[in-house]
Amino acid sequence: MALHEGLCEACRSGAPRATPEERALWSQEIPHWTVECEHGVDQLVRVFPFGDFAQALEFTLKVGQLAQAHGHHPALLTEWGKVTVRWWTHVIGGLHRNDFVCAAKTELLYS
Repeated sequence: MALHEGLCEACRSGAPRATPEERALWSQEIPHWTVECEHGVDQLVRVFPFGDFAQALEFTLKVGQLAQAHGHHPALLTEWGKVTVRWWTHVIGGLHRNDFVCAAKTELLYS
């Protein structure tokens, strides 16, 4: 099953983080995303370009609705002409399959 078809699963403290092999495999489905380490926590990050602030804000709201529907919430930075989206699993302090699923769903919203 493709990542964008997946659902987020409830993730508890102590759940396993994505392995290097899983991350490499799943990253193939979201090639525009990078992994950045912020305060010692790996996060999936992508900057989405837009023509103006109104378009960026509209996209931000769509990502917010996606996040709420899946009970998994990213960091969103909305600026003139761009939105930065960061997915990671707070409770495990790193990346989980849920983050890759939500990144893939975010890609669909943008396309």
